[in-house]
Amino acid sequence: MDWASVAGLVIALAGILSGQLLEGGHLASLLQPAAGAVVVVGTCGAVLLQSGMQVFMRGVKMARWVFSPPQDNSAAETMEIMAWSATARREGLLSLERDLPSVQDPFMATALRLMVDGLEPAKIREILDIDISSYERGERQAAKIWEAAGGYAPTIGILGAVLGLIHVMENLADPSKLGSGIAVAFVATIYGVGLANLVFLPIANKLKTIISREVARREMLAEVFSSIASGDNPRVIQERLAAYR
Repeated sequence: MDWASVAGLVIALAGILSGQLLEGGHLASLLQPAAGAVVVVGTCGAVLLQSGMQVFMRGVKMARWVFSPPQDNSAAETMEIMAWSATARREGLLSLERDLPSVQDPFMATALRLMVDGLEPAKIREILDIDISSYERGERQAAKIWEAAGGYAPTIGILGAVLGLIHVMENLADPSKLGSGIAVAFVATIYGVGLANLVFLPIANKLKTIISREVARREMLAEVFSSIASGDNPRVIQERLAAYR
């Protein structure tokens, strides 16, 4: 669990709610289901229209990384790579075939399989680079749904405000209905701007950071596996791993 993300969200919400109370307002006045429906449903619809269902669902699933990021297994990976390097130098690349079934990481399994198949180091690096580019393109495209949501939400919040004002104008003859219409109008704007700047955009930036870190890890692995295929000394490979980490 990434407690910094949890704390950041709590602090941001606490700041807004505290400001509302300090100004003499009531928390209940910020709870407007109609405004929430306009902003949330409208934003989801706009993002879905832009990205398509597959990318949209992938981006939604990625949101869990904000609070539960992928586990860092760099220490275990280093030990495993060093063992493969020593085995390859001592017994040859074909001897690594027995380790293939135990490899859980798909990228590492692909790299190991390419080495076992006897491909040239340059060809291994080329294939792995294509794999990295494809991964990065797909992940960034999915993460962009949150950035898009951050762009659409404030505008849809303004749309909700206009709808609220229309409701007010329709009920000028009935003063008892004016308050709720005005509340929806202003709260919709708060929802749009608040969700964009406190939720959607921070999630997008956090996901981009996580994706960049994973891309860097894969680039490091591509370099290391091509070095193993070239027959480099395990000590040299260890130094390269240390430099990347």
